[in-house]
Amino acid sequence: MRNRPNVLSIVLAGGEGKRLMPLTADRAKPAVPFGGTYRLIDFVLSNLANSGLTKMAVLTQYKSHSLDRHIAQTWRMSTLLGSFVASVPAQQRTGKQWYMGSADAIYQSLNLITDEDPDYIVVFGADNIYRMDVNAMLEAHIDSGLECTVAGIRVPRSEASAFGIIDAADDAKILQFLEKPADPPGLPDSPDESFASMGNYIFTRKAFVEMLKADAEDPDSKHDMGGNVVPFFVNKGQAQVYDFTKNDVPGSTDKDRNYWRDVGTIDAYHAAHMDLVSVDPEFNLYNRHWPIFTQQYQAPGAKFTLRGTAEDSIVSAGCIISGGDVDRSVLSPNVVVDKWAKVEESVVFSGARVGRNAVVRRAILDKGVHVEDGAEIGVNRDADLARGFHVSDSGITVVSKGGSVLA
Repeated sequence: MRNRPNVLSIVLAGGEGKRLMPLTADRAKPAVPFGGTYRLIDFVLSNLANSGLTKMAVLTQYKSHSLDRHIAQTWRMSTLLGSFVASVPAQQRTGKQWYMGSADAIYQSLNLITDEDPDYIVVFGADNIYRMDVNAMLEAHIDSGLECTVAGIRVPRSEASAFGIIDAADDAKILQFLEKPADPPGLPDSPDESFASMGNYIFTRKAFVEMLKADAEDPDSKHDMGGNVVPFFVNKGQAQVYDFTKNDVPGSTDKDRNYWRDVGTIDAYHAAHMDLVSVDPEFNLYNRHWPIFTQQYQAPGAKFTLRGTAEDSIVSAGCIISGGDVDRSVLSPNVVVDKWAKVEESVVFSGARVGRNAVVRRAILDKGVHVEDGAEIGVNRDADLARGFHVSDSGITVVSKGGSVLA
């Protein structure tokens, strides 16, 4: 234990999540439910915990009550060896302003670094779906002797213009950090692929703190991790890319190895749920060697009555499928699907009720939504828009928290 470096993990969880509206109308993006029983933030915290990095500070800001409550109720670690998960709100330690960017969020929270006195600082985002052995990335950072390591995922070069792109040499040293380039550079070993930044970073403490202070004094800076901090280390020749495909997580399947999804839009969020429910899932929630931790709702097991069925679906505890049919869907706890109702390719949050003869198709129902007997949602785009529901570009209809769908 004495030979292990001291590592502080900072999770950036203050995002407003505008592109996920209306799911973020009443909660911070990292607090959005996912996969039936989880919150988005559970994935990054589980990766850190499974990696043995158990000193975590979660920086919050936007509508953080449900996120703070979830962390307080779920992420309680033994303090015997100094482990903690601390939810840290915007403190306005440097002035009367909120966070002006992801780098400024850490700058305003420098007391966390001073108090913990770490050798290395892990800075990860809070709202992506993936498994990662962060300790392997840390070892690569330490072995390099460089001051900054950026996790990169391989994406087709034809699609790379949608991402922040890493141009790296054969030795993994970053040559350029490009924001959504029109002509993305290919990889030395795969010209048809590019490295996209995952928004996950590791820094050597002294250099990182010095940079944050310099960035805070720069009036032209946007105080952004990807836009300002990483390019600073790239220009110094002190940044490398960590190839996510080299990350080996115990229990991974050939299909879900190196799975990573940004669920920042309604369409991406819905598609990631569809990745969960096939017989051979794109992302396997049932990996017992690298579990995703959360607060499991205390309820009886799901109940199927009156020939109710569920096929290729995740049905959480407390659900009652009473004569209805559920297909390729994810149901959170305490959902009721009544007789002759159909739920297809949908995501249904806790406490929602789907009435008799109702149809829910390619929809997301937030907590406590009531679909009345005989009502339809997700069947007719124009009708859904006319009733004031949000419909995404690909036709996913979202019913806000506590809403009703009338017949």
